[in-house]
Amino acid sequence: MARTLLLVVAAGALVYVSRAHAEGVRGPKLPDHVADVRDAILTAARSGDINELQSAFEVSGNIPDLGISPRSDPIKVLKDRSADPQGRDTLAAIVEMLDMPPSTLPFGNDIENNLIYVWPYLSTRQLDKLTPAEQVDLYRLVTPELAAEMRKKKRWLWWRLVISADGTWTLFRKGT
Repeated sequence: MARTLLLVVAAGALVYVSRAHAEGVRGPKLPDHVADVRDAILTAARSGDINELQSAFEVSGNIPDLGISPRSDPIKVLKDRSADPQGRDTLAAIVEMLDMPPSTLPFGNDIENNLIYVWPYLSTRQLDKLTPAEQVDLYRLVTPELAAEMRKKKRWLWWRLVISADGTWTLFRKGT
């Protein structure tokens, strides 16, 4: 019994370490502020209730650029843009994106906070030069038809989420 328990615990630890190592190879280490906001967004998205994104806005201290008027209700707009009335397809997109590593891009002159973290990392890549593994990630996010359209147009057409180094959720839009 003790030996079986030890084997189960050891196997679980190896899976955790292997997964953490594999994820760390592809993505940058997130600053604490960025990780906190990412976690708040993921928690809200995994709840299945799009209204929970309001708590992520509060953690960030900002409503991200959603491509809407500042007077608009961001949750209502996200629901209206969703393929289902509850916004769950949008929440699923958020989970899929944030389960991938981000890209980092320089932004501004502040030496300590000069990076932005962009999800999915694929949105900053040349879509006609993706590796086979990156193509698999692309198909996790979009249909083959949308992937082909993006390659043809040579630009990202799906969701993009950006968090700045200071932990401000700055963007959540399609096709930016």
